[in-house]
Amino acid sequence: MKEPGQIVLFRFPRTDLAEGKLRPALLIREAPGPYDDWLICMISSQLHQQIEGFDELIEEGDSDLQQSGLKKTSVVRISRLAVVEGEVLEGRIGRISPDRMQRIQRRLGEWMAEGKRK
Repeated sequence: MKEPGQIVLFRFPRTDLAEGKLRPALLIREAPGPYDDWLICMISSQLHQQIEGFDELIEEGDSDLQQSGLKKTSVVRISRLAVVEGEVLEGRIGRISPDRMQRIQRRLGEWMAEGKRK
C-alpha cells in the first residue's frame, strides 16, 4: 500500500523526454479521483542540485536516513515534481519521518500559494 512519505523507485524522464534511470522518489500525496495517481518528487545524491531554502536535505546522522532506504546524503528535490500512475512505481525502499514530511508539504504549499498572490 502506497502512502505519503514513502520513498519509491521510479524512472524519472529526462527533460528531453528520454527515458531516465531508476531513481528514488518521494510520494507526496495521492491525486484526487478514482485513479491511482501520485504527486512525487525526485531524490538525488547530487547535492549541488539543491535549491537552498526550498529543497530538503537528508544527511548522514539524521534520524530518518536509515529508515529512508537512501544510501547516502541526498536532496529531496521539491522543485522536481511529477504526477504518475501508481503502477509505474517500481518498489518501496523506505520512508521519511513525519516531521520531515510535514516540512516538505508546508514548503510546497507555501510555494504554490505564493504564486497565486503575484
